[in-house]
Amino acid sequence: MNPLLSDVKGVIHGRTVELTEEPGLPDGQEVTVTLRPVDASATQLPPGEGLRRAFGSWADDAQQLDEFLAEIRRSRKRTRPEIEP
Repeated sequence: MNPLLSDVKGVIHGRTVELTEEPGLPDGQEVTVTLRPVDASATQLPPGEGLRRAFGSWADDAQQLDEFLAEIRRSRKRTRPEIEP
C-alpha cells in the first residue's frame, strides 16, 4: 500500500473538513476525499475487549486454551519429519 494513502477521521463544517490529526501533507496539497459516515453506534472498545471477543468460547477459560494449544504443538512435533542436513 502506498505510504501516503491513509484513513484520517474528521468532522464536516459546511464545505470544510476538520481533521482529527495531522495529515502529513504540505499545505495546499490537492487530495481526493472519499466520505464515509462514522457509525454512531460503533464505539471504541475498552482495552482487551477485542481480543476477548475474538477468543470466543475460550474468553473465560485461559487454562483450557493453553492446554489445547500445547496439544497442537505436541501433535505437530510427532508428525513433523526430521530435517536432514
